[in-house]
Amino acid sequence: MLLDFKDKTLILASASPRRLAFFKDMGLPFESRIKPVDEIFPRHLKAEKITNYLAKLKAAAFKNDLKDHEILVTSDTIVWFKNQALNKPTDEADAIKMLQRLSGKKHEVITSVCIKTTTRELIFHDKTAVFFEMLSTEEINHYVSQFKPLDKAGSYGIQDWIGLIGIKKIKGSYCNVVGLPTNLLYKKLKSIL
Repeated sequence: MLLDFKDKTLILASASPRRLAFFKDMGLPFESRIKPVDEIFPRHLKAEKITNYLAKLKAAAFKNDLKDHEILVTSDTIVWFKNQALNKPTDEADAIKMLQRLSGKKHEVITSVCIKTTTRELIFHDKTAVFFEMLSTEEINHYVSQFKPLDKAGSYGIQDWIGLIGIKKIKGSYCNVVGLPTNLLYKKLKSIL
């Protein structure tokens, strides 16, 4: 069964060009609406509990604006490494430090999605293991200066140059690492339509 939104409006609450492209590539008819949210989470939360919390927080910003025919999708992605969340870097120096830490090691990328209507809320997540090659200082500096990954969790995009030369393998969904578990999202949208 294909997704049928004939009497529904799908809303993607994200400014991420990668998530917007995924929705277009999946053929989903959608509107983009953004509400500013302070992405602050309680420090005791770990791994997917962080992304679940933030995806739900982003959806809560629409609580009084959602209409009966609307389906809202929010999401959040983190890099989880050594029991710590690596979010977006604060500046280029921070991005370089993050990539130095990830170099030659395995980490997880966790993305949570919240699908919300006026009557239902569904939160789910996906995890992908990512294995980096050892990266040289020159490679890290080149990537950060040329590709400016300041808008990306963990300071990198798997679809960028560093992903092409520096990631030796992944276990799980590639799309999840880019920022949206598209396969899982498609299944969950089917379940609520």
